[in-house]
Amino acid sequence: MTDAPRRRGRPARKAAEDGPVARERILAAARAEFAAAGYDRTSVRGIAKAAGVDPALVHHYFGSKDDVFAAAIEVGFEPALAVSAVVGAGPEGVGERLARFFLGLWEDPAARGPLLAVIRSAMTNEAAATVLRGFVLRRLLERVAAELDVPDPRFRAELAASHMVGIAMLRYVIQVEPLASADPERIVALVAPALQRYLTDPDPSPEPDP
Repeated sequence: MTDAPRRRGRPARKAAEDGPVARERILAAARAEFAAAGYDRTSVRGIAKAAGVDPALVHHYFGSKDDVFAAAIEVGFEPALAVSAVVGAGPEGVGERLARFFLGLWEDPAARGPLLAVIRSAMTNEAAATVLRGFVLRRLLERVAAELDVPDPRFRAELAASHMVGIAMLRYVIQVEPLASADPERIVALVAPALQRYLTDPDPSPEPDP
């Protein structure tokens, strides 16, 4: 009697090395590798080694390196719920709610690893930059601005994004003091007025010099 043929594109494996547990192990390893080394210096082989699986299993579940990166940095929040939480109470206070929501994501240990991976990798890799634009702009800030029904919602979203991504870079990536150890509520209080102006003022651009 001959053995049944193996499925193409899938490595030989034990039951313990396959299924949802292995997939989650690969994702956890990928998040750690991308967050620590960035996109360019992370390899599928390195992810597989960290997860304790055959590299072919990584390809089986996720395809290319770009695909495993996109899956690994996916932050677990529902955009519609996030937008509702930020703008649901109306324009007043939207800057404060946005700042608190954004910092809350970064302060969550489960979300911080994927976010670090995106920020660090986006500086040198276009695939990572595309993911960052999709997460910060299309999935969140553009929807917030559109819900507020203001002129130039995309421009306003980009202004808000520049502010929040800059804070993330200095606080969580470069870890510049005293910002890195400041109380999140203090940061919210100081940046909320700027975000409020970006998202709700009739004209958020600076006043011209006389």
